[in-house]
Amino acid sequence: MDYLNNALFGIYPYIALAIFLLGSLIRFDREQYTWKSDSSQLLRAKQLRWGSSLFHIGVLFLFFGHMVGLLTPHWLYEGMGLSTPNKQMLAIVSGGIAGLICLAGITLLLLRRLLDERIRATSKPMDIIILLWIFVTLVLGLISILFSLQHKDGSVMLLLGQWAQSIVTFRGGAADALLTVPLIYKIHLMFGMTVFVLFPFTRLVHVWSGFAVVTYLTRSYQIVRQRG
Repeated sequence: MDYLNNALFGIYPYIALAIFLLGSLIRFDREQYTWKSDSSQLLRAKQLRWGSSLFHIGVLFLFFGHMVGLLTPHWLYEGMGLSTPNKQMLAIVSGGIAGLICLAGITLLLLRRLLDERIRATSKPMDIIILLWIFVTLVLGLISILFSLQHKDGSVMLLLGQWAQSIVTFRGGAADALLTVPLIYKIHLMFGMTVFVLFPFTRLVHVWSGFAVVTYLTRSYQIVRQRG
């Protein structure tokens, strides 16, 4: 069991990150014409604006919230007057709201892509797979909130933070921190890490353009089809 735990949470994170970074670089170098979000607005604008807006607002908050929450050292936020139980409650409330917003958005996008015949016909298999994968990852994350409410001292949150910080700083024995963590968190982590594995092979690669190009934030709205 210790071997499996180490393989999944001590080795797999680096495999996922390697595929994420190298895969994105290779795709940009070899398949630049596929480096896009493949908007389906032309086929059907209905549900897209609400679904896309809710999804992007929620997922961006969750991404940066997880990054800050997991990678902020315990002593830093304690020194700022934020206790571990209060930090956990802050994460539960804010993460729960953002998770529900994101879930509403991706549900609209998923239903639109599965039920609209024209959009379904023009969808690549990975378009549907990545939506389903993120959907399940979100549901698992929301379910884990119920478990977090059962231990309000923040002990599990500290273990998850210890694991994440050990991974990014290349400290050995990172997986040991998760030996006593409830299974729901481990499943959620596995699904979350696998999103990075799937990333280079999906339309998600357009995220790199948003983060890497500062002018993207101030660009004009892209009109795919003029009204009327």
